[in-house]
Amino acid sequence: MIGRLRGKLLHKAPPSLLLDVAGVGYELEAPMTTFYDLPAMGKDTTLYTHMVVRDDAQLLYGFSRESQRRLFRSLLKISGIGPRVALAILSGLSEEEFMHCISSEDVARLSQTPGIGRKTAQRLVMEMRDKVFVGHDEVELADIRAGTAKQDPVGEAVSALVALGYKPNEASRAVHGVPPSGMTTEEIIRRALKAAAG
Repeated sequence: MIGRLRGKLLHKAPPSLLLDVAGVGYELEAPMTTFYDLPAMGKDTTLYTHMVVRDDAQLLYGFSRESQRRLFRSLLKISGIGPRVALAILSGLSEEEFMHCISSEDVARLSQTPGIGRKTAQRLVMEMRDKVFVGHDEVELADIRAGTAKQDPVGEAVSALVALGYKPNEASRAVHGVPPSGMTTEEIIRRALKAAAG
């Protein structure tokens, strides 16, 4: 299994790109969110990869962040979601936007993604809510939000409450009920828990 590639970017034409790794050219498909992160042609880049082996092809998908690949793999576990649709979702929504759609049950926004009808969007919300916010995937949620959490005490507080067992909507409501001005993450969590306890 190929898990990561580092090499020179030779060609990019969304959704396809060509990466030269020690003289071997790897063809990959990637979401637009990865294309936004790519360097100029001829520059080195590192991509996390996911390989799909079919009877008629071996397909390689590339992602600029580990969190993108984890979300891609989670999407593939949903009935009716294949690699093409998963790429379309990651092309239209950043990880943070997708997580917000799931936590706020924003079926309408998800339905705007090509290949996603209302029924599929509803299934995504139901199944991904459990997959993303329960068990080991709590770590994934932390990874996805890591880029903003350090600068965003509110987001960090929501993540912490989810890890403590609160439902995403409950955690968001509790935290946003606290005026965050000038407070640290710990202070926001403390006040949110106190308010939730009545």
